[in-house]
Amino acid sequence: MNDGFEISTDPARLDPARIHHWLSTDAYWALGRTREKQDKAIAGSLNFGVYDTASGAQVGYARVVTDYATFSWLCDVYIDRSARGEGLGTALVTAVRDHLAPYGLRRILLATDDAHGVYAKLGFVPLEDPANWMHLLFSRQPSASDGG
Repeated sequence: MNDGFEISTDPARLDPARIHHWLSTDAYWALGRTREKQDKAIAGSLNFGVYDTASGAQVGYARVVTDYATFSWLCDVYIDRSARGEGLGTALVTAVRDHLAPYGLRRILLATDDAHGVYAKLGFVPLEDPANWMHLLFSRQPSASDGG
């Protein structure tokens, strides 16, 4: 880990308000996410926090949804804008990968619009045959403006 920072999976150290603020206001995939939904996501996941060792402040976050046997989904990877450029994103994803390795998972999946290089350095590759993968999207609740 980079000098001056540490990574922990201790849920008691997480700063849920800060995590919610980061994701709901600055992460393209989670803009507008409610605090209630974020708190539920945290509660149902394996969480990784990055902390400034001098101040104890949380400066990064990642979340993993997993069965600890065959599959993991890495999501909500975020480094505070003030701490970017220190290699913390790479260190965080390395810590996630290394933490999950002993479970013998078949795969760790993730999706990204803009950080392919970060993940590629750590062994992530594009899906070999994306046509084999499917997903089900639940629509948002209808609003009054669209007849709902």
